[in-house]
Amino acid sequence: MRTGYPRFFIHLTIQELEQEILSRYGRDGEKTMLFPSRATATRCQQFLLDKEPSLTSNHVRLIALIPSVRGNVLVQETQTVASDLFAVAFPSRCSTLAKQMWQHSGDGVSSRRGEFCLKALREGILCREGDQSLPNQLQARTCKGPRRYQKKEPLTENERGNGNGDFPVQHPSPTIPGHEGKEYSQFVEERFGRNLNADLAAKAKLAIRRRIAGCLTDDAELEKALEVSEDVSGHRVNGLSEGDVYLYPTGMSSIFNTHRILMAHRAEPRKSICFGFPYIDTLKILEKWGPGCLFYGNGSDADLDDLERRLTQGEKYLALFTEFPGNPLLNTPDLKRIRSLADRYDFAVVVDETIGNFINVNTLARADVVVSSLTKVFSGESNVMGGSAVYNPQGRMYQSLQKTLDVEYEDNYWAEDAVFMERNSRDFISRIQRVNVNAEAIADVLSSSPLVKEVYYPKHRPSRIYYDQCRNADGGYGGLLSVTFRHVEEAVVFFDALEVQKGPSLGTNFTLSCPFVILAHYNELDWAAQFGVDADLVRISIGLENTAELRFIFESALNAVGQLGLNKKATI
Repeated sequence: MRTGYPRFFIHLTIQELEQEILSRYGRDGEKTMLFPSRATATRCQQFLLDKEPSLTSNHVRLIALIPSVRGNVLVQETQTVASDLFAVAFPSRCSTLAKQMWQHSGDGVSSRRGEFCLKALREGILCREGDQSLPNQLQARTCKGPRRYQKKEPLTENERGNGNGDFPVQHPSPTIPGHEGKEYSQFVEERFGRNLNADLAAKAKLAIRRRIAGCLTDDAELEKALEVSEDVSGHRVNGLSEGDVYLYPTGMSSIFNTHRILMAHRAEPRKSICFGFPYIDTLKILEKWGPGCLFYGNGSDADLDDLERRLTQGEKYLALFTEFPGNPLLNTPDLKRIRSLADRYDFAVVVDETIGNFINVNTLARADVVVSSLTKVFSGESNVMGGSAVYNPQGRMYQSLQKTLDVEYEDNYWAEDAVFMERNSRDFISRIQRVNVNAEAIADVLSSSPLVKEVYYPKHRPSRIYYDQCRNADGGYGGLLSVTFRHVEEAVVFFDALEVQKGPSLGTNFTLSCPFVILAHYNELDWAAQFGVDADLVRISIGLENTAELRFIFESALNAVGQLGLNKKATI
């Protein structure tokens, strides 16, 4: 594979940018990782120094790159987006360790920011901090950013792209039928012709935050979204507003930084709790940053009994992190009991609702912080990443957490990514409703087949009672499900015969399947198996296709499994 999911495979454009920086500022035998701010880069630097005792600050260097024409009058007047860039340079032998920071934290630069910075660096507009002199050809230039963000310079034929709004790097343009509004035309003109306007990106972020808060519940275009009064309370909990929603460059970044902020909030070091079988990076974050983690891989009532016993004996914890429901077994934790324990024994509750999503369930009422990957169903388009953290204004820790957030939070969500995310998310409510219907139909098809060993879907799990306690009146059971068969070869035949897109991720507008455990836990299959996570499990994310067509696709794949059994009998 040459490329893949961005936190696991560093985007080719970013790799090109890394090489450009190393060719200018690197030393022999060095590699680099790229981050959007000094703080995120410094955390990477510190991680390497902490995990590899032989390294010193001379081995792990910070290279700060800043716009060379900062303060230009034209830039200030037009509010053009600019970007700092921070490279962490380290010995190449530490590449695997550095990659852990990139993957687990989700704080690395996005591909669109990477594209912007690569052009800016090559054109001399982005230079190393402290380098005062500019190239001769730039002395008369009075603008900031790569050519596609500059004024008064005509585009070359190559830069104009194919006439459909596609730049040569082939980022999909954010077109949604029926939504080609004024701000879209403005965005295309600015992105491909002149400047990227910072004000447009700020408005996009505000609209996203209002959708997440629940203040905006229709398929409104940007200007209509901005007409919503700022003091409108959301429906999730009383008093919730867009001010309680914080945006991050990825879903993993929202989890990583929530954990980091909670550690900064409480001076006394405490372990965290990971409750239920989690997405792989959540557990790694809790284990590798801070004093450690108590892991309950089953997320069962018996696990809560054990936790309560520990708490009554005086053990103290920072926070309990859980998914609602879990991935890939779709089990649901007892949030009511968890909330009760947290109130009695003074720890925070952090719920990842990416799979359930806040249209289907309301977990914020029983959490201090709800995190989500906006990359998934909130966007649906598979062309942009993002994450959010929502703080419960009714939570016990809310007031004191706000003081910590004032110090610790920084907005690193790249302007272009925000514009794409805002457009993609306009119809997310109707998309989720369609996905709910489709997924429930496919879960019924699979569960009714005698060939299937187990269907993992919130509606069909013993923990459904806990899901329903938080389910909204018009909410469904989400678009993710998993299936296992009695024999490995049956799972293989089913997966191969299933005529849908194949690959990792979930929440896409199209149906997507993958051998999830093989992909996520290839080096720890025995460890996963002890929590009931079978290596041959097939995970399926249901999309927006016609329901009858999807049923036919899945029934055909099941028929292929049935043929395998008939062929075996004939051979015998």
